[in-house]
Amino acid sequence: MKKHLSALSVERIKPPKQGVLEVFDLGYPGLALRVGFGGAKSFCLFYREHGKLTRKSLGRWPETSLNKARDEWRRTRESIANGVPIVTEKTSNALLFEQAVEEWMRKDQSKNKANTVYQVGRAVDTVLIPAWRGRRIDQLTKADVYALLDGIKDRGSPIMARRVQTNVRRFFGWCTERGMIPVNPVASMERVAQVKSRERVLCDKELAEVWSACDGMFGLATRLLILTGARREEIGQLKWSEIDGDTIVLEGDRTKNGEAHIIPLSTAAKTLLASVPRIANSPFVFSVNGRQPISGWGRAKARLDDSTKIADWRLHDLRRTTATGLQRLGVNLQVVESVLGHTAGSRGGIVGVYQRHNFADEKRAALEAWGNHVASLVL
Repeated sequence: MKKHLSALSVERIKPPKQGVLEVFDLGYPGLALRVGFGGAKSFCLFYREHGKLTRKSLGRWPETSLNKARDEWRRTRESIANGVPIVTEKTSNALLFEQAVEEWMRKDQSKNKANTVYQVGRAVDTVLIPAWRGRRIDQLTKADVYALLDGIKDRGSPIMARRVQTNVRRFFGWCTERGMIPVNPVASMERVAQVKSRERVLCDKELAEVWSACDGMFGLATRLLILTGARREEIGQLKWSEIDGDTIVLEGDRTKNGEAHIIPLSTAAKTLLASVPRIANSPFVFSVNGRQPISGWGRAKARLDDSTKIADWRLHDLRRTTATGLQRLGVNLQVVESVLGHTAGSRGGIVGVYQRHNFADEKRAALEAWGNHVASLVL
């Protein structure tokens, strides 16, 4: 892809759905902006030296601006024209963490479900690259990994620490398998942040307080979480095309277990969706700018905490609260698990092989009853 780049267009270019997008700057032959599907952007320069095509990394955007990249393009072209050898690091750029992790995302992780790719990409862009940008992967040690994970735990995010550790283990395993590093530094590393399964369920009074405190796009999305019992990203990344009449239809690449999930919409849920402001040409139900789904749930949750003063609860507790509420209303356990999209539990193992009933009517009745119950709490 070629176009005349500007500082504004570099900022606005959207990431591809998979792989890496290369946008070549017209008027600057060989200068390209590389955009990963996780959203990371960097400049690079392609040139021939002794007949061999070489790619030179110029740095990550926005630290490296378009003007800086063009200045480096000019210096490199002058060196080539004058027969001056291009000075490069002795170590290949592929050994720099940001280069290697980009290759890992493109060649390994892109095969995963879209939701998994999104989650891993966010961890790479917001946690790993800021911590290890410019570091050589063969010089990263187990101590470096522990320091990163301990920092995440110390700020009160043990589950995030476990997820990051899983990503790091897979990344270094991939690098070792491909011969990029001789030894996997985390091969014998113990799992960090052992987390006890949560049991927190919001009582009716607390649920009503959360509902009343919801505002804006995040508030609407949070209310739909309450009404459906769906996972945060299933609702946060919801598209209008996934709503078919009075039903949400999620394909396998949008669910945690890889199985398609049907969510009937109660009267309360349909009323809520009808109130969501639509942004022209935006595919997303919940979006602030129309170009991407809402993000920054942590800040939204903090605002809810400031408004409600409810102790020790998380957004995922709403899912457990909905499940518990359905059981309290007398809904059968198998129906509750079907509402949640669970394939284990009472529907796992040999039972799941022979039990193929989808509980569609039962799910709709259950969520309608739950919607009525929630409505009675907030009137």
